[in-house]
Amino acid sequence: MGNRVAREDFEWVYTDQPHTDRRKAILAKYPEIKLLMGPDPNLKWIVSMMVAIQLLAFYLVKDLDWKWVIFWAYVFGGCVNHSITLAIHEISHNAAFGNKHALLNRYFGMFANLPVGLPYSISFKRYHMDHHRYMGGDGIDVDIPTDFEGWFFCTRFRKLFWVILQPLFYAIRPLCINPKPITYLEIANLIVQLTFNLLVYYFLGVKSIVYMLSGSLLGMGLHPISGHFIAEHYMFLKGHETYSYYGPLNMITFNVGYHNEHHDFPSVPGCRLPQVKKIAADYYDNLPQYSSWVKVLYDFIMDDTISPYSRIKRSVKDAKQD
Repeated sequence: MGNRVAREDFEWVYTDQPHTDRRKAILAKYPEIKLLMGPDPNLKWIVSMMVAIQLLAFYLVKDLDWKWVIFWAYVFGGCVNHSITLAIHEISHNAAFGNKHALLNRYFGMFANLPVGLPYSISFKRYHMDHHRYMGGDGIDVDIPTDFEGWFFCTRFRKLFWVILQPLFYAIRPLCINPKPITYLEIANLIVQLTFNLLVYYFLGVKSIVYMLSGSLLGMGLHPISGHFIAEHYMFLKGHETYSYYGPLNMITFNVGYHNEHHDFPSVPGCRLPQVKKIAADYYDNLPQYSSWVKVLYDFIMDDTISPYSRIKRSVKDAKQD
């Protein structure tokens, strides 16, 4: 458990990200993929149902023993809240109401954010667009760990704690790497979320609040679904910076596992990404892929060649706009 990872820096490259050129090549060969772009008409209804389910869960846990509050927060609340965060990811790409109604998507993102307990949907949108435009960009892409994370979490035991604390690092990292001025929508997101949290506390009590917040933190830490954080871009094979996962958890994560397809075509909603793969199978079938996010978590912790440093990084001028 004390073996140190050999890496002492990120994998620096001086080429453009692969998604721009592959998108152009695929569209030239399969122009029908353009028909898959646009909003997902079912997304708003699915998200509303998930929010309602969590509101019911808040009510059901309010009188449980504490051990059961935490148990259900991990087993059920963690799954639902993590799934909601991936719905917010879809909404950040305007998949709920389309590009012509960008502000309506932002407001709907605040609504989807409510059961998560932590106001982040507006900020996520701002930083996630940078991740697509400048993937791996030094000082811009906050999906890349900090140097401290790469240096400190370099043993199996420390990597285990890094996985558990992933929500904390995702929250703090933007402030360290690429802080941005606060916008009025972020303030609105904060006010709406705090008001909702206070109402939950007032009407249902502290156990519902604990269920809500611990579900979000546990569900994005050492949890089967959280394997996607590492599976998407950590370099398990030298030279490959984006990986897809085609396993069953895609059914509750809006197909975020189709990650090569998503970065190639961010305007295609998750519900249609399997169609992208089917149409352009000759481009995707031979790319590195996973069948288990749980195995990804295990391999990340136990493989002494992998660490938070196992990411491809490029200077801003090389991080070609996506």
